[in-house]
Amino acid sequence: MAATTAPGMEGGIVTAAPPGSSLYVGDLEREVTESQLFELFSSRGAVASVKVCRDAVTRRSLGYAYVNYNTGIDPLAAGRALEELNYTPLNGKPIRIMWSHRDPSFRKSGLGNIFIKAGLWQCPPAVHNLDKSIDNKALHDTFQAFGHILSCKVATDGNGQSRGYGFVHFETEEAAQLAITKVNGMMIEDKIVYVGIFQKRNDRPTGREQYTNVYIKNLSPEVTDEELATLMAEFGETSSCVIMKDDKGNSKGFGFVNYKETEAAAKAVEALQGKEFKGKNLYAGRAQKKTERSAVLKARFDAVRRKREQESANMNLYVRNLADEVDDKRLREEFASCGNINSAKVMLDDKGKSKGFGFVCFSSAEEAARAVNEKSNHMVCGKPLYVTLAQRKEIRRAQLEREMTQRNAMMRPPGPP
Repeated sequence: MAATTAPGMEGGIVTAAPPGSSLYVGDLEREVTESQLFELFSSRGAVASVKVCRDAVTRRSLGYAYVNYNTGIDPLAAGRALEELNYTPLNGKPIRIMWSHRDPSFRKSGLGNIFIKAGLWQCPPAVHNLDKSIDNKALHDTFQAFGHILSCKVATDGNGQSRGYGFVHFETEEAAQLAITKVNGMMIEDKIVYVGIFQKRNDRPTGREQYTNVYIKNLSPEVTDEELATLMAEFGETSSCVIMKDDKGNSKGFGFVNYKETEAAAKAVEALQGKEFKGKNLYAGRAQKKTERSAVLKARFDAVRRKREQESANMNLYVRNLADEVDDKRLREEFASCGNINSAKVMLDDKGKSKGFGFVCFSSAEEAARAVNEKSNHMVCGKPLYVTLAQRKEIRRAQLEREMTQRNAMMRPPGPP
């Protein structure tokens, strides 16, 4: 293979390799060196070259390498290394080996590539994750019976912890379809798994949201699993239906229902949202992962915050140079003559002492403007007030930086004529 075909491989010389002699070695611990790989792979045949791919600037390992065997001496060495050395720990981290395919169209086609995760109807705490014990080798051992595997990987986070899903790339599309037929809906480590054809993000269905798992809440405490299953079965065939219960076996008032078809799930959500059942109005929606729920809640919170900031813009005043004896009540009294005050607050330190500044929020921008004009430099307890419109921290910081830059420029001595 030619090292120049991969980004970050500049600076090394790797000889071209005959077909069937080049291996891709991934999931490398960052400190693994060429000499370590040469020593490991030489145990299975005559190695022609080894190259750890590195960043062109920092020279840090990119976490993968290429190993080329001399097929003239032993044409089966690369295949033997792939079979016997795959998932061998190196620097404490199992390596992942696959054939190196120079043709990018083969990799990009996605043919034979499948996606594996736990079924969402497996309820919290790990509603959508494969068991933590399932690593690359365990996934490989599970699926190798269905055909020749080119690559097998469990997705991990930055700390090397499983993300709860994985991918298996078979050499043929037939093998992938066989794996889907045999394993989809089966149990792996006490969890029902979903196995399907992997789809790139851009190829995934658009338009109507695609989901099969429905979250339903505001259930009456006396509703049983059977009653809920009967209700949900009106909209299509279900895979599972369960009401979540506490450690005493009492209903928590919500549950999960998984349908066979996305159309049935969407129909159930549309029909049941707000529907009265056993004396309560139901909520029905797509079951979401914790990260999705957090993102939605954050977006709502940010929208409320932005709306509140917009509504209070030009109505909130920043008041500085307050005497120590000025409290919330005194601050409100001083500004009451300017209009209707929504709030008045003196900021305190962790010992309850005034920090010397506070905020006064009026019910209108006109009242706030009047207060700025009338109360600026107004004497309170022997100290003149500084009054201006309140600004968000990031805006104040940017303004201070601009003022500091201008001040430094004015103080800088002139250069030579």
